[in-house]
Amino acid sequence: MSSPHSNLVSLSTLSSLLQPTASRANHAVSAATADSSEATLARTAPIIALCHLSWDWVWQRPQQYLSRLARTHPVLFVETYCSDTPVTTVALRSAEGHPNVTICAMHLPARRWADGKFIDRERRRALQRTLAQELPGQFDDAILWFNDPMAVTAFAGHLGESLIIYDCMDELSQFKGAPPALLERERELLEVADVVFCGGRKMRDRRLRHNANCHFYGTGVDCVHFGQALRDTTPIAPELAELDGPVLGYFGVIDERIDYDLLAKLADAQPRWHVVMVGPFAKVDPADFPQRRNLHWLGGRPYAQLPSLTKGFSVCLMPFALNEATEYINPTKALEYMAAGRPVVSTALDEVKSNFGNVARIARSHDDFIRLCQREVESPSRTRIARGMKLAAENTWEANVAKMEAHVADALAPRRILATDEASPAMITLVGNQSAYV
Repeated sequence: MSSPHSNLVSLSTLSSLLQPTASRANHAVSAATADSSEATLARTAPIIALCHLSWDWVWQRPQQYLSRLARTHPVLFVETYCSDTPVTTVALRSAEGHPNVTICAMHLPARRWADGKFIDRERRRALQRTLAQELPGQFDDAILWFNDPMAVTAFAGHLGESLIIYDCMDELSQFKGAPPALLERERELLEVADVVFCGGRKMRDRRLRHNANCHFYGTGVDCVHFGQALRDTTPIAPELAELDGPVLGYFGVIDERIDYDLLAKLADAQPRWHVVMVGPFAKVDPADFPQRRNLHWLGGRPYAQLPSLTKGFSVCLMPFALNEATEYINPTKALEYMAAGRPVVSTALDEVKSNFGNVARIARSHDDFIRLCQREVESPSRTRIARGMKLAAENTWEANVAKMEAHVADALAPRRILATDEASPAMITLVGNQSAYV
């Protein structure tokens, strides 16, 4: 007499026969939902940003990208300072105009700054304490977003993060005063990063051998902001309006990357020209700057004022020295100048040649730079200006962010599928409407 269950194969046999199918089905369901769930998570997951710049300094790549990411992501922007303080202090505040950005200003004692191991431990301890006590639950499973490779030892793998992103904006190791450990820290960061974004093609090419998931996303631009320079209602900045003659202008950080000899020659070439340099000074002594009646060092200006300043420029300058610090730079200001509808003259930076060669006039020597400026002052190229405005419109920060978030979603998907497989057992339907978990 047959058993009442003789029409059922044994559970172990059924498991061995159907497990591959169940596994495939499970992965198919996971993969089917990954696109939507991971895309949503990539747009909403909290971000902890570790940056070598302060939020309120010159508005550059980190602030441009993170302020836009903060439209859907809570962002904790961590600043680290070497300060005259006996013990570490941490202050939290909201970023003005960006309610979803919390600035975490961490001040570490200057007397211990040379002790790298202490600084790593102290940064980690202070941030872990802040997250636990003052921001409980708000940045769980966060994406760690590194602009500062020196922060990798302190934080990577220690904050319960879901993903590690390295946004490489500059070849920082080639800048004046770079920490000796920077190259080693960056290699460590490249090894653990899930996704790497690079601000220049050469930067990406250099890092591909260390991380295959490496992508070129150069400068973006806020066309609406800089497009104000094209409006009749936008006044020219008063310090430029009072100048008599063409204004050849630059805005940005003024540091070891600027060709100061070129600026002196440019001012000397045409006394009726005014060469205007707008921006904060970094790692340079203004007492060493060339001085001319028609060479103006205006210092830093708020980001909000840049359109009215740019409106007063007859020609926009990128007067960079060709040295180690500029070998890899892709200047953010290039597209900003273009969005303002201004002619651009640059020295022969590799990234400018490859990215903007049909818009910017590119000089091979000081004399060539002066000649090209003369040409644009006297007869601006309408064709190049139109190309530049089109290029700017195609490379907004928002467009870049959308593409970058797609890479983040792709990196999250395998982790989420694996977590689903581990957490949710596959259910197999048996004969006779019975079910079991295997």
